[in-house]
Amino acid sequence: MTTATTAHDELHAGAAPPPHGWRRLLAPGWLRVPWMSALFFGIGLGITLLVRWAEGWHPIWDGQVITTIELVAVPFGFLAGIGGFDYWTRYAIGSPTQPEDHSGHGAYSWRDYFRINTDHKVIGVQYVVTTIFFFVAAGLLAMIMRAELARPGMQFVGNQVFNELFSVHAALMIFLFIIPAFAGLGNYVIPLMIGAPDMAFPRLNALSFWLLPVAGLLMLSSFFVPGFGCGWTGYAPLCSTHQELGAVFFNMGVQWAGASSIMTALNFLVTIITMRAPGMTFWRLPLLVWANFTTSLLVVIATPFIAGSQFMTMFDHIMHTNFFNYEAHGYVLGYQHIFWFYSHPAVYIMMLPGFGIASEVISTFARKPIFGYRLMALSLMAILVLGFSVWAHHMFVSGMAPWLRVPMMVTSVVIAVPTGIKVFSWLATLWEGKLNFSTPMLFALGFVSMFVIGGLSGIYLAAVPIDIHVSDTYFVVAHIHYVLFGGSLFTIFAGIYYWFPKMTGRMYDERLGKLHFWLTFIGFNATFFPMHYLGIQGMPRRVSDYAPRFADLNFFISIASFFLGASTLVFLYNMIVSWARGAPAPANPWRAHTLEWQVSSPPPVFNFDEIPQVVGGPYEYGVPGARHAVFNGDRVIEEEEVNV
Repeated sequence: MTTATTAHDELHAGAAPPPHGWRRLLAPGWLRVPWMSALFFGIGLGITLLVRWAEGWHPIWDGQVITTIELVAVPFGFLAGIGGFDYWTRYAIGSPTQPEDHSGHGAYSWRDYFRINTDHKVIGVQYVVTTIFFFVAAGLLAMIMRAELARPGMQFVGNQVFNELFSVHAALMIFLFIIPAFAGLGNYVIPLMIGAPDMAFPRLNALSFWLLPVAGLLMLSSFFVPGFGCGWTGYAPLCSTHQELGAVFFNMGVQWAGASSIMTALNFLVTIITMRAPGMTFWRLPLLVWANFTTSLLVVIATPFIAGSQFMTMFDHIMHTNFFNYEAHGYVLGYQHIFWFYSHPAVYIMMLPGFGIASEVISTFARKPIFGYRLMALSLMAILVLGFSVWAHHMFVSGMAPWLRVPMMVTSVVIAVPTGIKVFSWLATLWEGKLNFSTPMLFALGFVSMFVIGGLSGIYLAAVPIDIHVSDTYFVVAHIHYVLFGGSLFTIFAGIYYWFPKMTGRMYDERLGKLHFWLTFIGFNATFFPMHYLGIQGMPRRVSDYAPRFADLNFFISIASFFLGASTLVFLYNMIVSWARGAPAPANPWRAHTLEWQVSSPPPVFNFDEIPQVVGGPYEYGVPGARHAVFNGDRVIEEEEVNV
């Protein structure tokens, strides 16, 4: 394999020398960010004031309108300053585009992770580290909420601040952690898994990452203006006309995060379809690639709907339109239909990559082929189709047309069938396998058990009479956390531990990894399982105070939640210390068959020194002589053996 030093020399041999003096202010990077952001701020302000003056709109200085425009202008200035648009700007104005010298590709020091980088592996690490930051931020908000809920009455925050806490908590967890964390893991491993040198559109890949910090900072910044306290669903008219300016920060944060998701999904689709190694047919793809393929289709089809809903609520808020204003004949339920037409497929956007990760980990650590591989892939496609037919089960108590309830109940139950196929397949893969209970396997098994509980409570919620009884209670809080924490987060942890040696070239501390799992598993169940009982007994969700009869169980849940939060400290310590001075990782510590494990840890700059030839399936453990792929050197050896 090519060493990093040699690759660095080759890549930079013909590169232009770095700029000096005042030219550094014009070069893409952090020195250009401040003045470009200020420039775009001035342009946005000037255009807004000029248009309002020319049209005779009063007052000319409208703080809400100006702030909304600047939530677009300043991020564009930041992205332009850091270099996100340089190539396309030259192309658009007809200037000769700069020849690709690969100087922006690969990481040779920690500084390379803080700039525009076209290497999918660097971008994958950028995604994962950034999303963990927002995960910790969202978790801290949850800790404040649970401190408030430890006892009846108001202790630490008021009602509006509490509403802002759970709104930002949920928005960060969904839009800034779970969805992009899967995108980050996929960014790192998908090109390696299919034998590609990079993603199809490296510059677009780099830009899609830098939209995420913009989205997350907008949502966190909402606390410094009158914040949004209408929940992550942003229901109209509560969030469109009855909230302060913070609601607009939420609207724009969702837009930036959604744009990032769409860019990444398009990149995945083109990469998977067009850049597979020779011999890599669709029926030889690892299941994680299948999962990202179907997830990307979901993102491309569904995400424009939430973008439209957020634009309309923002227009109602700022431009005084009446899309959802009942008094002006707006269609209030229309928002919920549009929102949930995205947001229930979004549940599968947050689940399908985890299904793929679980399949990779379980097969590797059980040393068995995936049971029913083709049916597993087809069930992903079935979930893709059925996911668009179940959205209105979120609206059984909203006042929608009664005739729509029963069809939505039926489809909501039917979608459990392809999901059940996957659970059956994982259990059958485990059956009589040579199980290795390393940390990734523990999290994968924890995922299966927790997701089954979340799926069962989902079937209850799909039934109209039960849903009417427990709607807007803590039963729903328990359900969504068993699906998204017990499901998505457990698989994210499984994926991080599984590919940590490949991404960093270091091994993590196995004892700390197992400690992290058990603290998380116990703390999670102690926190969220009692919420099922609270919900059935009638405790409403999204409240900062509650009846004294719920006090003892809430106190127990709050203590357990702090125990769960402390488990994250073990994870962070393990990752940071292991990355800095962990034992060097071999190329294939798990003896896995997929292509990413057939190169060094970390991989070469362009992934493969030789183009792999795929000759078999990715999970043929226990089959004598079975190989997923061969390289040129292997083929020469095989030919010599045949000639002899």
